[in-house]
Amino acid sequence: MGTYAISGSASGMGAATRQRLEAAGHRVVGIDLRDAEVIADLGTAEGRAGAVAAVIDAAGGVLDGAVSAAGLGPPVAGDLIARVNFFGSRALLEGLRPALAASGAAQAVQFGSNSSTTTPNLPDDLIAAYLEGREEDAVAIIGSAEPVFAPAIAYGGSKLAITRWCRRAAVTEPWVGEGIRLNVIAPGPVDTPLLRAGQVHEVYGPLMEAFPVPVTETPGADTLAAWVEFLLSPAARFACGSVIYVDGGTDALMRSDDWPRTFTM
Repeated sequence: MGTYAISGSASGMGAATRQRLEAAGHRVVGIDLRDAEVIADLGTAEGRAGAVAAVIDAAGGVLDGAVSAAGLGPPVAGDLIARVNFFGSRALLEGLRPALAASGAAQAVQFGSNSSTTTPNLPDDLIAAYLEGREEDAVAIIGSAEPVFAPAIAYGGSKLAITRWCRRAAVTEPWVGEGIRLNVIAPGPVDTPLLRAGQVHEVYGPLMEAFPVPVTETPGADTLAAWVEFLLSPAARFACGSVIYVDGGTDALMRSDDWPRTFTM
């Protein structure tokens, strides 16, 4: 049995993933603002560093896997979304990488979102600020957006950027070369507190209601947790830098011809 770190372990898909791993006999070191082994705020540099140190200590320096599930979304303020979803996720994965490498065959999963490909007009300068680690610049760009849409821009941008970061990192020597497989799962609407908070919002609720999802039933958190459990299993060892859309067909509906796409050398 293995030892796994899960951020966002107290609710939603993080909690559902925790339940599945523990039911299979694994040990979980949870990270959250409450009800977790490691209480930390991934929205701050101090919280991120403290979380990494506490998890590594609790795991004895060796992790068999990690799940970065902590995240915020509209209508939460855009600056908080940026700080947690991208900068918190990246810092956690980078900080835990040595402990993952110590296992020799670890697997890590980052929660992305189909909003990374279905949110229109995400600013290029925002994505660049995320990927270049310019946290305050990213927050400033979000702050300059129309206030009612700033959280959506922050969210879609954060998920696009963390997905790109994971794909870039996954195939490098410090990750795949150290036996770590890093992949991204990209859900659509999932019945979680995050979704429900958006559904009752006066602006985001109607937009979410109109969002096209070919598969009409909304899955529960455990459905996505089952996918994560698979991506942490030996059967997924050949997946590396993959982005798995589990979104009821929205990305396929809206971006049918955008991927796969050939390239010119």
